[in-house]
Amino acid sequence: MDITEIPEFDDLHHPQEQGVLDQAQKRAAVLYGSQETHFLVNGSTAGILSAILGCTRPEGSILIGRNAHRSVYHGIALQNLKSRYIYPQQEPNMWINGSILPEDVDHMLEKYPDTQAVLLTSPTYEGICSDLEKIGEMVHKRGIPLLVDQAHGAHFPFHGYFPPDGIAQGADVVIHSVHKTLPSLTQTALLHINGDLVDREKIRSYLSVFQTSSPSYVLMASLDSCMEFLERHGREAFDGQVGLLQAFHRECGKLRKLQVMDESIRDGRRVWDVDLSRILCSARKTSWTGVELGDMLRKEYHLQMEMNTCTYTLGISSVADTEKGFRRLREALFQLDERAEAGCKTVSERMRAFVMPHLTSQVPIGTAFHREKELVSETKALGRIAGDFVYVYPPGIPLVAPGEIFTEEALECVSVWRKHGLEIQGLHGSGTVCVLKEVISEI
Repeated sequence: MDITEIPEFDDLHHPQEQGVLDQAQKRAAVLYGSQETHFLVNGSTAGILSAILGCTRPEGSILIGRNAHRSVYHGIALQNLKSRYIYPQQEPNMWINGSILPEDVDHMLEKYPDTQAVLLTSPTYEGICSDLEKIGEMVHKRGIPLLVDQAHGAHFPFHGYFPPDGIAQGADVVIHSVHKTLPSLTQTALLHINGDLVDREKIRSYLSVFQTSSPSYVLMASLDSCMEFLERHGREAFDGQVGLLQAFHRECGKLRKLQVMDESIRDGRRVWDVDLSRILCSARKTSWTGVELGDMLRKEYHLQMEMNTCTYTLGISSVADTEKGFRRLREALFQLDERAEAGCKTVSERMRAFVMPHLTSQVPIGTAFHREKELVSETKALGRIAGDFVYVYPPGIPLVAPGEIFTEEALECVSVWRKHGLEIQGLHGSGTVCVLKEVISEI
């Protein structure tokens, strides 16, 4: 299958009318209810970059959820945009970031009428969704597009158990990482375009910039195969997955010290909706950290979770999971629940690790990228302007972005992350961070 653009096999960058790739992308659009769908072989990152640059002008302004993936910040840097932030709600029971409120979006758009686009992440890595329909109404009445990073929600349209997807809620551009929750190879994703508020040709041109000029036919065949699977077997497959999930959550409600996130987290405000195909197991009522819990599941039970944090471990289920797999995880959690010591010894410290600090930007991210930098110890970083990102991956959400000022709160969070065994990206050597040499302000 590892061919190239030979006769009768079409060209992803210039698909021919009724060519094989043209037909494949149109089939995907029908499945998702989108007006226009594009195959991505450089992951959702290529789609996010294309959407941002296609919907803004250089040195313009964009409004984003502060809990966006680092690829969003890379797009902002490439276009040298002014980035304005909306912060998610804080969920007090599971200690995770919640939804973005529509009224917060409305307030920021009133405050910054020069905004050229709004980009939100829904669902978050933990499966938390925002009310995109209401948010879209507020964005559209100002004549600007709503872009949605729905990388982790490619499965949403195919069963009522999952939250509504961004296309059905009226978003103008939606990006799906098909490989995250559907049977398709790593690096495969989709970009959907709807409505008339975006320059479609501009987005298409940026797709040719950010995608390889030699797109893999293996990856494109994988995407097409996934779409065929959804057409032919989607309902049956998702019915099976949902049945397993419902039984799993019902049983895990009997855990005494460990806690698995369930539908009770929905409150219509802090958490507008949640994708329960995410299996979030909180250790906050125990003496363990989420890192320790995830390590025990891997080393003792041979169960690899997706992400570990200070307070919880997170797994992602899909239509490929089996009853045996769910049973193994359930039995492991109950055995660990018996062993766990009740009572979190560092409540305030661990809570600090999930609350995003509100930092001040001194210069745009793109400007900071090109300024002269130096490395300083964390103890000397207070009040200095960051020259690089600081984040844990996954989920790849910057705690500090270039151009922002290091505060005591941010540095304390880095210290807590390190103490609890998280691998921090953006630290250069032992306890050093990258800062700008000059103290400047251009915001």
